[in-house]
Amino acid sequence: MKTPDSAILPLDSADASLERVGGKGRSLAKLAVTGLPVPTGFLLATDAYKDFIDAHGLQKTILEIVAAVTPDETGSADTASASIQAMFHAAELPTTISDSIAQAYAALDGNDPPVAVRSSATAEDLPELSFAGQQDTYLNVRGETALLDAVRRCWASLWT
Repeated sequence: MKTPDSAILPLDSADASLERVGGKGRSLAKLAVTGLPVPTGFLLATDAYKDFIDAHGLQKTILEIVAAVTPDETGSADTASASIQAMFHAAELPTTISDSIAQAYAALDGNDPPVAVRSSATAEDLPELSFAGQQDTYLNVRGETALLDAVRRCWASLWT
């Protein structure tokens, strides 16, 4: 598992690569680095998602569920999606991840400031491909508990 510091990047991080924070995250970082007005926030690196999967041993089960999907059975993809998402909803964020998110959130201005939790998959917003809008977005999320829940639900939505 990565160190907690590897999970969070400042919004204006020059290290916000596509592989590390996805397309939306990289674009927001570029805007912030150039000094354009971007709301305060932080980026949650793809390492956090990988650590979540590893901490709960989900990779093997996800691959087994996806392998069972058959094109001839239209409901099999829906069933697989629901099964995978249920695993995400049942699993807690590892303490290293939740503590990093909580610390970054606490550093934002205000008392329980509203934040947006958006997917920023590494296959989104590419020059030759775009999957924008396919994962869930949570707006006006307030409070640490709601934020941590929104992160987990956003990750689960990668499997819709």
